[in-house]
Amino acid sequence: MERTATGPAAAASAPLSGAPLPDGTAVVPVPAIADLLDGMPRQRHATTPAPASEPALAGPRPAAPLPSLPFPFPLLRPWRLLPTPTGTPFTFAYVAVLAVTSVFAALADPALVHTLHQDSSTDVAHLVRTPGLVLLASALWIAGGVLSPYALAFVLVLTALERRIGGARAACVFLAGHVLATLATEVPVGLAVLFGHLPATSLHRLDYGISFGVAAGIGSLAGLLRPWLRWPLLTLTAGTLLDDLIAFQDPMTNWGHLIALTIGVASWPFVRRWAQSAQGCGEL
Repeated sequence: MERTATGPAAAASAPLSGAPLPDGTAVVPVPAIADLLDGMPRQRHATTPAPASEPALAGPRPAAPLPSLPFPFPLLRPWRLLPTPTGTPFTFAYVAVLAVTSVFAALADPALVHTLHQDSSTDVAHLVRTPGLVLLASALWIAGGVLSPYALAFVLVLTALERRIGGARAACVFLAGHVLATLATEVPVGLAVLFGHLPATSLHRLDYGISFGVAAGIGSLAGLLRPWLRWPLLTLTAGTLLDDLIAFQDPMTNWGHLIALTIGVASWPFVRRWAQSAQGCGEL
């Protein structure tokens, strides 16, 4: 015998539309039944669908990535202060060469070292005879050795500059300061000797080292820094160089440092354009 459902279960399984039942009677639609029953609350239809709730078991949303902080921030990325063979090949190779020459200068016979320094000097006499050779050779020595402040400044400044504009362009900035500041200080000496204002011994003035290139690198790097770091760096550097000039211990070299710093500042339009093309950001 076939079983038929009766009672509430049957009512729940019955169609909700006006389709006829087996006995021929039609089912009254649900809204009509609701109208016949007093006190039955009607369902309110929202004009806009409510936002679907997130699953209860859904994990926390991933946090938005923090904005990357530009270099230099030594407390966050101290390893970027030092040169590496892959990241800054020019600075790394140059530091290696300077380390070798500094060790040699410290351990070799002082007379031999003095002779090499004289042969590498960018004085007027050497610039007239072999300008290209002495301009390159003079940049292979550190005046004062590896403990010189310019040695530390060379590592930090050239590393930061090369990371921003590339090795070839950083080399151009360094050489521009080294060569132009050297010529700017030695040419007046030659003219002064020519016109009798200085003795002939001034043509053989000992002049070598990397300080002019470092000063130009500082001035150039300042153009890539944020203003809150740019101007204090320039003020401190210029103040130190002016203090050395006022001391009048080596006025020609001190003038060369200021000229090299000015050359670095004058390179700001170029280094900013290079930084934008190399890394998409003109400031550090």
